[in-house]
Amino acid sequence: MQPTAGSDLPHTRSRSPHWLITGAALAALLAAAALVRPADAADPAPGPPAGPDPTQARYPVDCGPWELKVTDRAEADFDADGQAETVAVVRCATGAGTPPSGMFVVAHPADPGGAPRVAMTLVEPADQHSVDALTVRRGTIAATLRGYSTPEVPRCCPDRELDVRWRWQNGAFTRDTVGAAGAPV
Repeated sequence: MQPTAGSDLPHTRSRSPHWLITGAALAALLAAAALVRPADAADPAPGPPAGPDPTQARYPVDCGPWELKVTDRAEADFDADGQAETVAVVRCATGAGTPPSGMFVVAHPADPGGAPRVAMTLVEPADQHSVDALTVRRGTIAATLRGYSTPEVPRCCPDRELDVRWRWQNGAFTRDTVGAAGAPV
């Protein structure tokens, strides 16, 4: 006997118990799959420990009455000593214009319990550059430096930029120019 149009067979109607049983079976299957792993699977290798907190370091920057602000950061173990360093971009939080940035490599404290220390200065705030687009890949630091062609250019609107990178070589960072948009800063 054929069902008539518009009528369902009793076994084709899903009801709440059907969905509860299906959901429970699926959850049990997923839980079992999460617990099973190949016998030769190894735990993932831990990466280097986190770099020091750049907000805790003391920078050679005088902000006068304004607060010093960390605007960007990246971490890597540049010197392969098993401890990551932090590259920090800082500037004075003046609330107006574009104050110059400084870029520093921050290392773990020399004494346990001490503050992180500035190990190297990559960009001096006195050079009047803003630092943008900070990245660290395979031990190379890359950033864009923005600056001004003359003192008359408003501090909100840098008119020069330069893409640079630093590589760790022979115990120090060396700076290379990657490419420039506009004249060098």
